[in-house]
Amino acid sequence: MAMRLNLVNLDAMIKREDFAASDIEAANFEQVGTISLRDFTEGGLIGPSLRKPDFQRETNHWEPEQVVSLLECFVNGDLIPSVILWQSPTYLFVIDGGHRLSVLRAWVEDDFGDGPTSQPFFGYQISQEQKRTAVRTRELVAERVGTWQHYKARSADNNLEVAERKKLNAVISRGLQIQWVRGDADKAESSFFKINTKGTPLDGIEELLLKSRRKPVAIAARAIIRAGKGHRYWSAFDPAIAAEIERAATSLHGSLFDPEIKTPIKTLDLPLGGPKGVRAALQVLIDILLIAIRNQDGTPKGVEDLPDDAEGSLTLHVLNVTLNLVKRVTGNDGGSLGLHPAVYFYGPTGRHSGAMFMGTMTLIARKLASNDKEFFKKFTKVRSSLEALLVDHKDLMATILQKHVSGRRIERYVTVLDETIAALAKGQKVEEADLVKFAGLDGKIVTGTSEDAPRKFSDDAKSQAFIQIALQSSAKCPICSGYLDTVKSVSYDHIQRAQDGGKATSKNVQLTHPYCNQSVKN
Repeated sequence: MAMRLNLVNLDAMIKREDFAASDIEAANFEQVGTISLRDFTEGGLIGPSLRKPDFQRETNHWEPEQVVSLLECFVNGDLIPSVILWQSPTYLFVIDGGHRLSVLRAWVEDDFGDGPTSQPFFGYQISQEQKRTAVRTRELVAERVGTWQHYKARSADNNLEVAERKKLNAVISRGLQIQWVRGDADKAESSFFKINTKGTPLDGIEELLLKSRRKPVAIAARAIIRAGKGHRYWSAFDPAIAAEIERAATSLHGSLFDPEIKTPIKTLDLPLGGPKGVRAALQVLIDILLIAIRNQDGTPKGVEDLPDDAEGSLTLHVLNVTLNLVKRVTGNDGGSLGLHPAVYFYGPTGRHSGAMFMGTMTLIARKLASNDKEFFKKFTKVRSSLEALLVDHKDLMATILQKHVSGRRIERYVTVLDETIAALAKGQKVEEADLVKFAGLDGKIVTGTSEDAPRKFSDDAKSQAFIQIALQSSAKCPICSGYLDTVKSVSYDHIQRAQDGGKATSKNVQLTHPYCNQSVKN
């Protein structure tokens, strides 16, 4: 599989429409046999009528090399598979071939995810990674294929040799063959899933989101991933509810994924949810949304356990509950614990740990669901000791998680955290052997860091060294002695309380966790 952060985002090239809403009556006018580059130029007829069904996956699954390879096949006259369309009374829906058609339009418009069509589609908020990939793709296309503008300019040259003229005309006039799905919207949707479970199948996340596209968690995840921008899967809802969905989604996106990660790590200002790569981030979002809305019985278990959301209220509820959970972990609200990402969510090499992140969020969500206020008092009391363990034994914790199968790592980490906090609260000393025992690995050999290493420092080694050194001088809360994330979550506290005559001067201020300031000191 391609690296998730090295994929070309062509999602803006073909708009989406509600499949069912277009199925007013059967289409019975003439169906063309090919679609060519001319259809994507100004005045083209078919290009503006193309739509992706609202259940189609995002067009962001190709590497730059795949984009260039398709264009090379196109200009060289090599075989390219047919695209499959379904004709409604209003639009031509792409059932299969979305990437192929999007690449052709991207070539014509010189927009590989950062151009004039993509910019407004993504609300002028395109990630640096997406921009870098677009630039790389453009460079490869120019080097190995040539730009569309280059081909147009050559076609206007009256001095071309006959052979060159014939080749240019063949490129400009070449079309992709079209196969047509006949029938109604249900038939077209059925065809889509049959086609996409053969050849290059949908991955698990794609299939889950597509089949559960009307479920509130699926809608919420898609809203957050683009910070309320891009295709508005929630556009059918009441405008007031849609606006609230976008507000909550934008807030969650910022809290979970800003700033973008750059390697090697050179700052402790790290995103809670890890990298912004769409497929990895979607899995994180689905998991965190479910964690946030589960009750004390642990339901709902999955996305499909929730009813369809016809009005948007369920999606908004999911977003707001998740936002409340995230605000207990980060941010400046009074109840925020201000957990430092480098301590709680990142492994020994500076890579984001999904198990650590989900495990921590699960533990806090469960304590909130059961209204266990005493837990947060105990946590604050032992926070300094807990964080010392997490920082000093990152290698051991990573090894402990690796000893368990992936499906059990989150639950095991919840247990380790919960039992460690409980033991520390009782005044017990927690050592490496205790962490191993809490993880259910008592009696097994568990080791941390390996001494085998290459001579040249890897990005992981550089990141690990930076985090270790930077945390040594990182600010700490004077109330609980835990690490402060001064960028995302800090409260300004009177050293001498205002009611005791303390003044609001720089000499009488201390930086604390919001929760410590509100619930511990007061």
